[in-house]
Amino acid sequence: MAMHGMRGLSVFISDIRNCQNKEQERLRVDKELGNVRTRFKNEKGLTPYEKKKYVWKMLYIYMLGYDVDFGHMEAVSLISAPKYPEKQVGYIVTSCLLNENHDFLRVAINSVRNDIIGRNETFQCLALTMVGNIGGREFAESLAPDVQKLLLSSSCRPLVRKKAALCLLRLFRKNPDVVNVDGWADRMAQLLDERDLGVLTSSMSLLVALVSNNHEAYWTCLPKCVKILERLARNQDVPQEYTYYGIPSPWLQVKTMRALQYFPSIEDPNTRRTLFEVLQRILMGTDVVKNVNKNNASHAVLFEALALVMHLDAEKEMMSQCVALLGKFVAVREPNIRYLGLENMTRMLMVTDVQEVIKRHQVQIIASLKDPDISIRRRALDLLYGMCDVTNAKDIVEELLQYLSSADFAMREELSLKAAILAEKFAPDLSWYVDVILQLIDKAGDFISDDIWFRVVQFVINNDDLQPYAAAKVKEYLHKPAVHETMVKVSAYILGEYSHLLARRPGCSPKEIFSILHEKLPTVSTTTIPILLSAYAKILMHTQPPDQELQNQIWAIFTKYESCIDAEIQQRAVEYFALSRKGAALMDILAEMPKFPERQSSLIKKAEDAEVDTAEQSAIKLRAQQQTSNALVVTDQRPANGAPPPVPVGQLSLVKVPSMITTEDRNLTVQASSQDNGTLSKVDPQPPSADLLGDLLGPLAIEGPPGATVPSEHNAVSGLEGAAEAVDGSAIVPVEVETNTVKPIGNIAERFHALCLKDSGVLYEDPYIQIGIKAEWRAHHGRLVLFLGNKNTAPLISVQALILPPGHLKMELSLVPETIPPRAQVQCPLEVVNLRPSRDVAVLDYSYKFGANMVNVKLRLPATLNKFLQPIPVSAEEFFPQWRSLSGPPLKLQEVVRGVRPMPLSEMANLLNSFRLMISPGLDPNPNNLVVCTTFYSENTHAILCLVRIETDPADRTQLRMTLASGDPTLTFELKEFIKEQLVSIPMVPRAPAAAPPAPPAAQLTPQIPANDPAALLAGLL
Repeated sequence: MAMHGMRGLSVFISDIRNCQNKEQERLRVDKELGNVRTRFKNEKGLTPYEKKKYVWKMLYIYMLGYDVDFGHMEAVSLISAPKYPEKQVGYIVTSCLLNENHDFLRVAINSVRNDIIGRNETFQCLALTMVGNIGGREFAESLAPDVQKLLLSSSCRPLVRKKAALCLLRLFRKNPDVVNVDGWADRMAQLLDERDLGVLTSSMSLLVALVSNNHEAYWTCLPKCVKILERLARNQDVPQEYTYYGIPSPWLQVKTMRALQYFPSIEDPNTRRTLFEVLQRILMGTDVVKNVNKNNASHAVLFEALALVMHLDAEKEMMSQCVALLGKFVAVREPNIRYLGLENMTRMLMVTDVQEVIKRHQVQIIASLKDPDISIRRRALDLLYGMCDVTNAKDIVEELLQYLSSADFAMREELSLKAAILAEKFAPDLSWYVDVILQLIDKAGDFISDDIWFRVVQFVINNDDLQPYAAAKVKEYLHKPAVHETMVKVSAYILGEYSHLLARRPGCSPKEIFSILHEKLPTVSTTTIPILLSAYAKILMHTQPPDQELQNQIWAIFTKYESCIDAEIQQRAVEYFALSRKGAALMDILAEMPKFPERQSSLIKKAEDAEVDTAEQSAIKLRAQQQTSNALVVTDQRPANGAPPPVPVGQLSLVKVPSMITTEDRNLTVQASSQDNGTLSKVDPQPPSADLLGDLLGPLAIEGPPGATVPSEHNAVSGLEGAAEAVDGSAIVPVEVETNTVKPIGNIAERFHALCLKDSGVLYEDPYIQIGIKAEWRAHHGRLVLFLGNKNTAPLISVQALILPPGHLKMELSLVPETIPPRAQVQCPLEVVNLRPSRDVAVLDYSYKFGANMVNVKLRLPATLNKFLQPIPVSAEEFFPQWRSLSGPPLKLQEVVRGVRPMPLSEMANLLNSFRLMISPGLDPNPNNLVVCTTFYSENTHAILCLVRIETDPADRTQLRMTLASGDPTLTFELKEFIKEQLVSIPMVPRAPAAAPPAPPAAQLTPQIPANDPAALLAGLL
């Protein structure tokens, strides 16, 4: 290219490199493309050399990322040029510019075939390389026989045959029919007698693909593969150029052993003995040395040999030798080798006999749990989980419990689940099992799923001897100053059922048990209150004759919750109050829970389900979503004049109940743990009221945990917790109304911001319709229900709802009926999965017709970044190592934010809390600073800890300095911007796919302060 003849290309490349910016580069490229296009139009005057030069330029432009939509014919035509330089550029450019389905390739097939069957080796290599790179079905059918002939030809040089083997491999992958199995197996066996190691290596790649597809046809190749391995192991006839750091062709060794793993067994005793001798030699001869390249090669061979030993189910002695070797690797300092050692030991557990041998390395494996590398910690956890049995369960589970308090947040959920399963499967006695689960809940409550505490409750109910022990144990935990909510749930359940068994012990009278439980009530969420109410009712039932003072206290609580907005709590309060007046009859109604039938543990099932192929899971999910609409339509029986309906609202008639929602979903039953308590009668969750949509949104709770019912409008919009000040009209994309007569009721932006803080309320309202939302969020999943209520006596027609999701959210909305009947409400479930961190906002594009009015609104949906946050308490011991380890950009960012809305520090703390960012007091010695911790969940990142430090200036509340750190650079940036938007006077518009964001105010465009700025090193915090 640097020769005088290619000067035009050199000049063009220099021009491109000298461009100052992208715009200049684009102009230069456009100019060149125009020039090339003009020259190609007058093709008759082009010499082959000139054509070659312009095609090179096209390839260079294509490699810069520009579309080249002409000149393909010229590139393809160069393939048939008689001279090498033109032919070479033809092949290279065609390979890069065209894919296997391109029409122009058909033009080239004859030229390519002529080169393959010609006598010129160089041209053969060019043709085989291009066919191997593009390798479409048409090429496969036309050229495979010629490629096979080249591969088998004794007159061809190894250089050509190597390329022919790899070319045939590509054609076989595209179309397996090109290799005729009947005739090819013997030829493949002949190829394995080849002396040239290059041809042999390429042929072995082809064999691996063939036997993976159908091993039955290739049994004759098996002894040949063993001979190749023997030849390499003894280093017989291996040229120097195929020896890598003293190892004879490690690539060929690996491929040969890979091919052998596709055969189910080796029947011939001589072949089997020879192979095991070779494997023995590999196992004995591999050790860790200082040279990294040699290590990599020898370990590639070794770990393939281990896989083959496991596949062939070798003798126990050889298995033990493999485990001993892996034990050595687990003990070395090099993390990659340690990882491979742990991973292969886990695979060896599948071979039943080696469990005892692996146990000898238990101390070393436990030490790997504390490795700085999380991937090694994960492998060590998998191995410990797999090697656990009755003899070592106690030691392993206690190690896991000890490790739990210092474990990475990303691992705590998996760690907790595995510890719970091991405790259940191998418990030496049940009291130890209860101790383990309670310790788990105490140390990692945030990471404990409901299944774990459901399971311990089932064990306690089914074992009479365990009941007093469990009751005494949970009572001990309740005395701690900070108790996790899951501990309150399990304690309330067990003490409600069995506290009467402790009655004779000091400090365990019904009044004292009630007092311990009741002091936790103000700290728990609405999902736990029903369990506490059940416990109070049970305590009252066991206090016979009744203690008047205790009875009055409990009755007062029931009375208080009789008007609770949460239907589950309200129903329990009403029913328990009525039942508790029945005196002795209460003993029969609230009797102890019956024993559970023996069944598979939900925890073990959960662990098994987690291993199901994700592609299969997603296919099942897709099929489920392709069913008919699962929207639920409910009509109101109220007359047009708005008078109270003749029947209670709790008995609204169902217009349409599709297959996926049953009428039972509307019956709110008492959920005791993981089963229904059938002893309670059903009552109407709410008395009828005068507000139609308040009623419609009120009683119909969506599937899922109780306590998240949608309140009526005035409840939903009141109490915006400071968000009302931070509101502007940007929460709605411009409303398009054809007649311009339908105006929204209330401030749409205000409603959106309220729903960013809450999980239920009204999103939009106009004279004809009210759209409510109710949501549940768990880790990176969200389940919303849209409530579309027709406020009028005529139907709404041509109803359409479309979700415009941003790239980071996967959203599935059930079908919305085209007509909403008069005075009816439609419930449309919406599933949300968060894939990665982003502040982009989804939009609901909603339209309907009412009379002459066609209304179309685009509403932002409150599936915002903060919904995927989970506040988490972090101690100084956990905070500072994490903070220091995230040392600078892009994982740790710092910015001075100006134009902040002036507010007291306490108000700022409340605002951050309402966005699920937990204030950690006492971590920063400066009282004007806030330290905030939270965990972010998404499908790509899983759980990531986020740490924030906000430094404020008491003299100037309009500015602050914010430092934010997390393990993901995108998350750090997005969360920083999100918090900034909440703090500045005029919040920036949340971005949505339907509308571009405005430029940020100039005040926010301040340069970042570098992370190592001395001013940032405050009080040793950093």
